[in-house]
Amino acid sequence: MDKLFERHDEYLANVPMEHIRSMMNLIDWSIRLIAIKGPKGVGKSTLMLQYIKSHFDPDDRHVLYFSADTSYFATHNIVDTADRFCKMGGTHLFIDEIHKYENWSREIKEIYDLHKNLHVVISGSSLLQLNDGQADLSRRLTEYRMPGLSFREYLWFEHGIQIPKIDLGSLLRSPNKFCNNVKEQCHPLEHFSKYLRTGYYPFYFENKKIYASTVESVVNYIIDAELTRHRNLEVGNTRKIKALLQVISSMVPYDVDISKLSKNIGIQRTTTLKYLRNLEEASLIYRLFTNLNSIGNLQKPDKILLDNPNLLYALSAEQPSIGTVRETFFCNQLVSSGHQVEYSGLKSGDFRIDKHIVIEVGGKDKGFEQIKNENEGFVAADDIDSATIRKIPLWAFGCLY
Repeated sequence: MDKLFERHDEYLANVPMEHIRSMMNLIDWSIRLIAIKGPKGVGKSTLMLQYIKSHFDPDDRHVLYFSADTSYFATHNIVDTADRFCKMGGTHLFIDEIHKYENWSREIKEIYDLHKNLHVVISGSSLLQLNDGQADLSRRLTEYRMPGLSFREYLWFEHGIQIPKIDLGSLLRSPNKFCNNVKEQCHPLEHFSKYLRTGYYPFYFENKKIYASTVESVVNYIIDAELTRHRNLEVGNTRKIKALLQVISSMVPYDVDISKLSKNIGIQRTTTLKYLRNLEEASLIYRLFTNLNSIGNLQKPDKILLDNPNLLYALSAEQPSIGTVRETFFCNQLVSSGHQVEYSGLKSGDFRIDKHIVIEVGGKDKGFEQIKNENEGFVAADDIDSATIRKIPLWAFGCLY
């Protein structure tokens, strides 16, 4: 236990406190068992350490942070560690990289049931393994999904520009007021294109020169290690999955032809649909449907986008289509801020948000033809910095969280 507290002190001494993501205030930290889920590199570990540093004294032994993949657990288990911690008066346990600990969900369940006064926060970047452990923790665990940086957060991290977040309803009602407030602090278009390339994952700030290769390494790890181990992906098909992602990255926005997609990468249609579901579960793609209330396990998606535009630039063999980049950004920011996003179809805008708002995404000259019959129809337009009643700058949707 002393060794864990030594590491705990080292982690806290080195955690940066200059930028604390707004996710901090979205979590109800009073809940007894919390899971913070999110792709590798979005800042889950940092967030937990920042919370501890903000709410506990440096020498407070009522709180303990450790990583489940430390060598300490080669000869110890988490149940016994939690038991000893509680006997020493411990009240708050933060466990990082929980997915790397075998049978983690059963031990966390045991800890939860035995220690009624202990608050436990777990975190992991293997979304597949965390999802698999949910059954053991049903009705006990409260989950929070942590996305990468919004455009608003990127402006703060990279340039020190602090813009208050805005909810979607307020943005749609008073878009020009919000845009004018932002323009008093910066020229958003000056920074937007760089965010689309390199601004989503916070590890960009650790080593900017190798950002693209780091993103690609994360993708390769998910496919080569996690999908093969946890979703029974045949090792011989890993190259085909990578080819599938590259095909998706080069697609222009249009209806999906699964048969053609399957033929291009050399796998059967049903297998392609299964792999697409797995890739979405791992936060590498987003599948869009015209009606989320009636989708089956192997239903063909109406549109497929990579999870975020940084993936597009990292995985595309050539310059990605600007139309795809715009739609990927828009979808990512709306989903990450908690909105339901559906494919609206070719005749009535690109996206339907929360069942009733229709938004067409395009360039600065995009007109209103496709949304003319929509009571709540808007255009999200790139390359503009001011808004009209129904035409809103695309970058403004990056300030929702």
